[in-house]
Amino acid sequence: MNRTEPLASLLARLRVLPVLTVDDAEQAVATSRALQAGGLQAVEITLRTPAALQAIAAVKAALPDFIVGAGTLRAAADVEAVSAAGADFGVSPGCTRELASAARNTGLSFLPGVATPSEILEGMELGFDCFKLFPAEAVGGIQLLKALAGPFEGVTFCPTGGVSTRNLQDYLALPNVICVGGSWMVQQDLLRGGQWGEVERLARESRQ
Repeated sequence: MNRTEPLASLLARLRVLPVLTVDDAEQAVATSRALQAGGLQAVEITLRTPAALQAIAAVKAALPDFIVGAGTLRAAADVEAVSAAGADFGVSPGCTRELASAARNTGLSFLPGVATPSEILEGMELGFDCFKLFPAEAVGGIQLLKALAGPFEGVTFCPTGGVSTRNLQDYLALPNVICVGGSWMVQQDLLRGGQWGEVERLARESRQ
């Protein structure tokens, strides 16, 4: 990924963003290979395990053209660490001035999380117009996104949290949704069982 490409443009191309929590770097690389074989172009590796930073670096080294995002960024130090590890963009469950400033300072494309209209307004004041809606289903899902379309014309979202093959198409049909995030194709039982063929199949199904 060229870091000069607007993040909204990138997400619009991806449409589906697998959200991955890994045990180790080897697992991350194998999972990413399966996702790529299934037609997906990117993955978000969350900072929820000690292996995350090493996993980001390993995937970028093994698959240079595969887009790697870093998720669960909660502090400026997280932004700096994932940027140094080679992440193409960062994702947070929320949005603070500290996170926004760190993203600007490192040149890392940043997708802040929101759940309410007030948080969207605060994010817009910080210069953002593309947000992660999280946790999407818990805060209103499709009905909330429809309601937000009027007062927030031009603002786009990547809903994450509760998105699955059951409602994937309904989310992507909304004009203000450019991408969805989810972990249904990278469930822990599949990864720990080395079921890369099933990961590839689910990725291909999601892409189609």
